[in-house]
Amino acid sequence: MVNGEFLTPAQMIEAQLRGRGWTQRTLAMVMGLSEKTISSIMNGRTKISNALALELQQALGLDADSLLKLQASFELKKAQLAFRPDPALTTRAKVFGELPVSDMIVRGWLKGVDDIWDSRLKDALCRFFGVQSIEEIEVLPHAAKKTDVMGDATPAQIAWLYRVRQIAKQTLVRKYSASAVTNAVRELKALLVSPEAARKVPRILSDAGVRYAIVESLPSAKIDGVCFWLDDRSPVIGMTLRFDRIDNFWFVLRHELEHVIQEHGKSAVMLDVDLEGERAGTGLDIPEEERIANEAAACFCVPQDQLKKFIQVKAPFFSERDIRGFAATYKIHPGIVAGQLQYKTKRFDLFRNHLVKIRSAVAPNAMVDGWGDVVPVGN
Repeated sequence: MVNGEFLTPAQMIEAQLRGRGWTQRTLAMVMGLSEKTISSIMNGRTKISNALALELQQALGLDADSLLKLQASFELKKAQLAFRPDPALTTRAKVFGELPVSDMIVRGWLKGVDDIWDSRLKDALCRFFGVQSIEEIEVLPHAAKKTDVMGDATPAQIAWLYRVRQIAKQTLVRKYSASAVTNAVRELKALLVSPEAARKVPRILSDAGVRYAIVESLPSAKIDGVCFWLDDRSPVIGMTLRFDRIDNFWFVLRHELEHVIQEHGKSAVMLDVDLEGERAGTGLDIPEEERIANEAAACFCVPQDQLKKFIQVKAPFFSERDIRGFAATYKIHPGIVAGQLQYKTKRFDLFRNHLVKIRSAVAPNAMVDGWGDVVPVGN
């Protein structure tokens, strides 16, 4: 007993026996049990069952519920003393509870694995993340190697990132140079006129030494794009095209290209999540690297000063003729203007018919993983 509280059922029973002036033999006679059984109860060797708790309640006036709670608490304490923590259990909880393993299997990312019960799963995960043991996988808090993504990346986002990295490592491109990327941006600008012209994007990036991959996002990852470097001369751009719209495609692509130009991804992976709405802005609450990339992307898509004048003159009424004329003046697709117009005015009902799809134009010439296709990556 500690501070007047009973720690075991036997202590509660013993207190009641003393109060009544009973011995264990007396209790045995009252309950019709052997002295050996009562001794076993008092020594903690016999557990208090539901039936026994009710009998003790009748014989001694004890509360059966309190007896059973004391018994459960006593058993837990005994188990805690005997318990030896299994470090691997915590690891398994992190890996299999947080990583989207089932989705990775379905997507064909874990080579040779058929389901989550496959005996080859652990080895496949280690190969995927490039580690020697399951404990080193980056989703674990004690993993030595970190990607150092900006902010707190989720396990699903990290898995997606590693898939982009796998593909990038096996992508052949021309020698990278900063001037080649600058020239690529100018060449890409001429493609804004139509969705079909986007088919040239993968070739232009490859010629500039930029590895480019389109990898379908994992559920709930909400990734739009990423920029990182395999080494000082090997920039990588990954995109999900989760919003299959011409305006979003060009904004995200130019955003990631600005990261390359500014060499932002050399020291930390630039993982861009939910790159729409406020996160596509240039406010003070936006990180400096993202603010720079957002500004470059917006200006690339539509001349911002001219768009501002257009809105001032035409708002709140924008006609089909107005938007087509503005787009033709600057040789860009009306859908790109519509996207920027929606963002600036918060009128997301405007000209939605111009927000055409673009994935089908880009995909045939790009490294695409998802939507039923799997890029063959060796392990």
